Parts: sequence; C-alpha cells; structure tokens
Amino acid sequence: MIVFQTELHNEIQKILAEQVIVSTDAFVVERPVRSEHGDYSSNVAMMLYAQNRDRFSQPRELATFICHNLEQKKLNYLEKIEVAGLGFINFHISKSSLSDFCAQLVGEKEPLVEQTGEGKSCIVEYSSPNIAKPFTVGHLRSTIIGDAIANMMQYAGYTVHRDNHLGDWGTQFGKLIVAIKEFGDQQENEKRIQQSAEPMKELVALYVAFHTRAEQDASLEEKARQWFTKLEQGDEEARRLWKLCIDYSLVEFQKIYDKLHVTFGLKTSGVREAIGSSIFPESFFEDKMKEVIEELREKRLLTESEGAQLVFFENDAFPPLMILKKDGSTLYSTRDLATDRFRKEKYGKDILIINEVGAEQSLYFQQIFEIEELLGYFPKAQRKHVGHGMFRFKDGKMSTRKGNVIWLEDVITEAINRASVINAESAEAVGIGAIKYNDLKRESEKDVVFDWDELLNLKGNSGPYLQYTLVRARSVLAKLSQSFKPSQSPTLSQSSDFTHPDEENLARALIHISEYFSRAVAHYAPHELCTATFELAQLFNTFYATCPVATESDPTIRSFRTMLVRAVERVITDSFAMLGISAPVRM
Repeated sequence: MIVFQTELHNEIQKILAEQVIVSTDAFVVERPVRSEHGDYSSNVAMMLYAQNRDRFSQPRELATFICHNLEQKKLNYLEKIEVAGLGFINFHISKSSLSDFCAQLVGEKEPLVEQTGEGKSCIVEYSSPNIAKPFTVGHLRSTIIGDAIANMMQYAGYTVHRDNHLGDWGTQFGKLIVAIKEFGDQQENEKRIQQSAEPMKELVALYVAFHTRAEQDASLEEKARQWFTKLEQGDEEARRLWKLCIDYSLVEFQKIYDKLHVTFGLKTSGVREAIGSSIFPESFFEDKMKEVIEELREKRLLTESEGAQLVFFENDAFPPLMILKKDGSTLYSTRDLATDRFRKEKYGKDILIINEVGAEQSLYFQQIFEIEELLGYFPKAQRKHVGHGMFRFKDGKMSTRKGNVIWLEDVITEAINRASVINAESAEAVGIGAIKYNDLKRESEKDVVFDWDELLNLKGNSGPYLQYTLVRARSVLAKLSQSFKPSQSPTLSQSSDFTHPDEENLARALIHISEYFSRAVAHYAPHELCTATFELAQLFNTFYATCPVATESDPTIRSFRTMLVRAVERVITDSFAMLGISAPVRM
C-alpha cells in the first residue's frame, strides 16, 4: 500500500542527489493545515537554500527548480505540483490515485502502521499496582496507556513482552503484618480477610489503621521495619502473611483487568499464571539485588553518605540516588536495577524497554537510565519513560462506599450504569470504552479531568462517538449485504469520478491515516491515534449525511461509496484494536 508522504520524500531526495544540491538539513513532507494548499507540502527549499545560495537567488527559485525536476518524472499519482509563498512546494494527489489507494486499503489488508519493529523486541512495563493497596483511578492511566502502547508496538511488528511490575515487596508489608498480628485477634483478622467478599477492603482498612495508630505510637514503625527485615530474611510467619496479602490482592486485580480487557503475558490472560514467565514482580528480584550492588561497588559507583549507599553523578548532572538505606534495606532503585539486569540477561541488550509510569518519576528514570548505561546494561537510546499526569474529577471528588480513596471498580461501575442510558445492551462496552478513550485522547503527560458529560458525549470527541460511528459504518455494510443478491452485490470500485465533495474529502483524509498511525507509534502517543481516528469519524459522519449508500440507485456510485465505508470501517477497527476499545454490536 503506497504511502504518498514517503514516496514524495524519497523522490525529492533523489532529485537532490541527481542535481548535486547540498542537503545536510532535514526537511519535511507533511499535510498542510489548509486543504487548498494540497494534500502534502514540503519546506525543502526553505531548509536548503542557505547551503545552496551560490546557485539560487532565493528559496522560491530553488523550489521552482525542484518542482520542475519532479514534473519531469511524470509521477502518475500527482495531479499538480506548485510553488507557493516564499518557497513551499505543494502537492495535489490525483483523484484516480485516491480511488486506487482506498481500494488497496480495503483489499490488500496490509498493516496500517509502518513495520519499524520487524525482527525487534520490546518490553512494555505498565499498570504495576501495589499489593494490598487499593486499585484506584490513579492506576487507570498507566494500565490503559501502557496497554495501548503495547498494542501499537505489536501492530508495528515488534515482539512485545508485557510486564506488570507488581509492587509486592517493601516496607508496607511490615506494616500490614503488624496490623494483622496486633490490631485485635490475629486469627479473626485473617479469617475476616479470607471470608470477605471484598478482601482488598479489609487489607486497606488494616493499612489505614496502622498509619492512624502510628501517629500516636512511633514504636509501630520500628516494629514494621523489623517484620520487613524478617520477611527479607525468609522468616516463615512473615512469608505466610505476605503470601496471604498477595493472593487476595491478585484476585481483585484480575477482576479489574478482565473488565478493562487488559492482558499480560504471551500465553495467558491471568496475572497469577504469568508471574515468573512473562511478569516479574518486585519480589522476583529479592535474591538478585546483591549482584547489582556488587557490580556498583566493582565499578566504584557507590559512595557512603551518613551510613547509606548512594550513586553520585558526574558533574552533578542529577541529584545522588540512594541504593541502600543505612540499615541495609533495599529501595525501589535497588529493585529496578536488579530488574533491568535480569532483562539484559534474559532478552539481550538490543531490546527496547518502555516504562509507563507517572510523570513525577521523570528525574528518577533519568537517574536509573544513566546508571544502567554506566553499568553496561542498556544504552539510554534503548530506554523510554512514558509519563502520565494526575487524575482529577471535575467536581474534585467522587462519592465512594470505600472511604476517601476513589476505587477504580467504582468508576467502572458508574460508567457502565451511565452508559446504560444510551443503550442497556451495550452498556459495558460503551462505559469502559468511554473511560479508556477519555484518557487516551489526551497527551499522557497532561492531567486528566474526569467529566461524565464529556466522557459519554455522543457528539463530541469521545469513545461513544467513535463507537457509534463504527456501528453506523457496519450497519450500512450489513444493509448492503441484505439488499442485494450475490450477482448484484456492490463490488470495489476504482472509479475516479467523485460525485460529491464529501466523498473526495473522506478519500483525501484516508490517504494520511497510515502516516498518522505510524507517527503515533514512533512517539509512543496513543493520543495521536485518537486524534486521527476522531477526525476521520467526523468526515465519515458528514459523508453519511450527504451521500446515501444503500439507497443509491446508481450501481457505480453505490459501489464506490461502499468502498469508502469499508475503508473507514477498517481504519476504526484497527484503531480500536490498538487502543484496546471494544466495539458494541449496536447503539
């Protein structure tokens, strides 16, 4: 399937080489803001004029020279080439090529995303909730942004390893053990957790109770540290209670992942089953941290400061990063370094690693990436931190039966209930699709304001609007298949005779889809995918209102419009697959 942007860029490069035009600065071929400037525009003459002013008096003269050479090539997909302004070159794709492209889009089933990952692998680490802590809306962003990025990378040809770096290790377990053993009867506490319909609620209540009491009794913090030390040393009782917390947390996490249609692992959809095969929680690296610490010491990267062990960076490029506390306890940094050391041994140094973690961790990941390059684990070019902003509600709060935290389960239930007003049969798909799209349509680094009216708007840039568009396209195709006998069934048409401006507008948008989707992958940016899909949906709905398909009496026009509907249906279907959004049967 031809990508006109790439073709034009390559043709310009050939001319620069053939005509010995100095070309050291990058130039672009891109879609112009205003449609009257064509389908593509290039700033090549503007970018290269300074290096070639001995041959050309102004950028426009260089643009005219390039334009003339392009015309000599008689590229059959171009209807017109023109020089505009100070030296921009505008390209207009021919109507016949638009038709050919749409036919290929429907018929060839080539990937809509450039296969930049063919023969390559990547790890996408996302979600990563903490065991025995509430799965709140704060975890939603990492879960669905990371899942979308993993899907996008897979579409680009990568072999994707999805890692949920579960927070199942740390001092919070010492606190929980103290609460279970000392806050009332231990057996009753354990029984209540095991028999509760909401075991996570019981664990969180104990965790909150610990912090409440610790404000009055400082000795509890010391007891918690002692119990975590016992856990690290393999104490049988500490391990038993730790495993109790993990088992019941995983049950609750799996319920959320199932509702969101988020999976981990290559061969299983269950988080529990994937642990140790494709998912490696923090505890997996408990016995692997010593090796990292030894490597840091061997390379003289560790410095003692007030009893703790830190890494100081050359020229104070970053603040020092603590690796070991003064009591010898490990930290997130210790475990993350051990994690990536393991990844290097398991997958090799060439793998791309994407961490979808809150934007507030940006400095931390810069420190980690710097240390890992010094250790020889991965070059920084192979590491990418995709950060996300905070999650806020329009009114600042949301009532919840679980207290002062906003549980994701409550948000999902509320979205499904509200979506049932639109269509009860498709409420789950619409409600969850609305939640996902509301997040994914924004730049990940920006905060998300959760507004129910915007979330479920059937006319705006929302999940339900796109789902409705896809349902509408599929409904048209279903009517066509029912209305015509096989011998009369509309076939793909490559007619270049557009009969309505909205047909042409839709076709001209479709030629840019592969570019937009590929750019979204290159930028690890689901919001760019959303923007392209929404703009196409708007044009399709305008086309739908002005250009009848199933009721069109002219078979040639009907066939051509059917092709356009099929092309849009394919694009939105692929977009939804990458975004992790389900399409309802009807709305």
